[in-house]
Amino acid sequence: MTSKSHSNGKEVETKEMDIRSLSSSRRHVHNTQYLHKVGVPPKQNLFREFTATVKETFFADDPLRHFKDQPRYRKLILGIQAVFPILEWGRSYSWRKFRGDLFAGLTIASLCIPQDIGYAKLANLDPQYGLYSSFVPPLIYAFMGSSRDIAIGPVAVVSLLLGTMLSSEIDPIKNAAEYRRLAFTATFFAGITQATLGFLRLGFLIDFLSHAAIVGFMAGAAVTTSLQQLKGLLGIKKFTKKTDIISVMHSVWGNVHHGWNWQTILIGVSFLSFLLFAKYIGKKNKKFFWVPAIAPLISVVLSTFFVYITHAEKKGVQIVKNIEKGINPSSVNQIYFSGEYLLKGLKIGVVSGMIALTEAVAIGRTFASMKDYQLDGNKEMVALGAMNVVGSMTSCYVATGSFSRSAVNYMAGCKTAVSNIIMSFVVFLTLEFLTPLFKYTPNAILAAIIISAVVGLFDVPSAILIWKIDKFDFVACLGAFLRVVFSSIEIGVLIAVSISFAKILLQVTRPRTAILGKLPRTTVYRNILQYPEASKVPGVLIVRVDSAIYFSNSNYVKERMLRWLMDEEEQVKAACQPTIQFLIVEMSPVTDIDTSGIHALEELYRSLQKKDVQLILANPGPVVIDKLHASNFANLIGDDKIFLTVADAVSSCSPKLVEEV
Repeated sequence: MTSKSHSNGKEVETKEMDIRSLSSSRRHVHNTQYLHKVGVPPKQNLFREFTATVKETFFADDPLRHFKDQPRYRKLILGIQAVFPILEWGRSYSWRKFRGDLFAGLTIASLCIPQDIGYAKLANLDPQYGLYSSFVPPLIYAFMGSSRDIAIGPVAVVSLLLGTMLSSEIDPIKNAAEYRRLAFTATFFAGITQATLGFLRLGFLIDFLSHAAIVGFMAGAAVTTSLQQLKGLLGIKKFTKKTDIISVMHSVWGNVHHGWNWQTILIGVSFLSFLLFAKYIGKKNKKFFWVPAIAPLISVVLSTFFVYITHAEKKGVQIVKNIEKGINPSSVNQIYFSGEYLLKGLKIGVVSGMIALTEAVAIGRTFASMKDYQLDGNKEMVALGAMNVVGSMTSCYVATGSFSRSAVNYMAGCKTAVSNIIMSFVVFLTLEFLTPLFKYTPNAILAAIIISAVVGLFDVPSAILIWKIDKFDFVACLGAFLRVVFSSIEIGVLIAVSISFAKILLQVTRPRTAILGKLPRTTVYRNILQYPEASKVPGVLIVRVDSAIYFSNSNYVKERMLRWLMDEEEQVKAACQPTIQFLIVEMSPVTDIDTSGIHALEELYRSLQKKDVQLILANPGPVVIDKLHASNFANLIGDDKIFLTVADAVSSCSPKLVEEV
């Protein structure tokens, strides 16, 4: 009996030893598992690498892909179609498409005619110049543009910007002829700027003006434009030339006793209420989109008839008076190609051209995404530039895509750019036959039309969304808005661009870093702030850098990691935990590194050596690992200190501790 129990005890002991042995062998296998090395990409030919970089920067959309493997005559045809897209889509044009374009063209024409007369006044030009700018430029764009929905013509923001900048150089009343010449010169250089950016594939430059800055700038421009219309709405004759809110309100209230005209106010306020109500109906029910589109023309007709039968112009109601009959006269010989106004025209043209370009491309992209077709931004710039260059030679000022007209064009069911041709034809008929009918149109109705048009630029929901998403973006938005309202349009543009660049610089020079922890029951390491349940590995500090490491941020990245280490050591010491022995840098988000960045890593390595802390890198990308080997930094820290994943790095550095976590 005793011998039997003794043998059983031996069997149990043997089994336990076998289990321990198996467990130990499994653990040994686990600990010595194969770790895949970080691959070093094969060396590329310097010329090929440079060519690939240039292609990705300037030709990311591969515009020449259609020309591959094509015969010469076919390449010629494709080249002509690239310059004039109408020759491509025109082949499949049908009667059904024409019906949609005809209705859309007539609808936007009814909206553009009264708007153009009002916008010309914003630019301190005679009314016919607004109509000229909706005749020639839309025709050019229809042949060269790639957007199916954008409607071309003068817009409030660019008109006010031009009017402000031009009048600061030449008095539009005392020197009207020189003022017009400078306007044509600015338009010419605006077109040259736009076409050059498109031809050189530099369209990405307009993306430096952030969405938040544009929202703030547009809202400020809407307020400034509306304030400028108080002159026409209230019937004030002597009005300030400044655009800031303080000067305008001082001018308005300074004329309250002897400058306001009650008949003008009655006409202006009545029709402004009508226009805003029409806008509300169109927004409330999309089926009635034509109501706000036709409302301005109805307002002009009714107000003109009212003034004509009552002779309100004799009671102080200011009217348009004469609009020159006939189509655009040539203005080639009026452009300044030399003299003191050449550089002034260039400066004004570049600023107005960039603003017009930003608005047009944003509108084009919006409607292209809604209809699910591709819009070539660089081709758009060439088309917009060409139409403004031709426009400057045919008595037009800067034209661009109008959001209000484009929205109406889209809602009216336009199919192609032919709707712009229809609109242009209607404007042509107006210039040839109908301009005398606008003689008694009151300025108050034009002011009301402009105010109702720019109300839509004040985008409160977007501002609220910007506040919710990014507070710094909201500061950019608010800064651009306040500078436009309290200073001027051009200063607002400068501030909007400056704030956009400031944000880029801040993000580049101060990249985000994060401490990573291990998620329970996984080998995944994530930001401990985002995942509070993630636990740190004792003796190991894991830091992720969320940016490329360049000269502009390399010193900050190095110092930030040393501060993380210092803070962690203090916490470990206070909690009586194992000291930090390894600093693992997760480099997945580090897309690139330059000489300064590698120098910073070398300094970090030497600093860590003094603290008896080993530097380990996890998952550097192909560009980064290539440069680490080229600079000999990989040999400095050792190839065995560069791992494919954070999990591999941790398991190699501290296998026992990671199992406990």
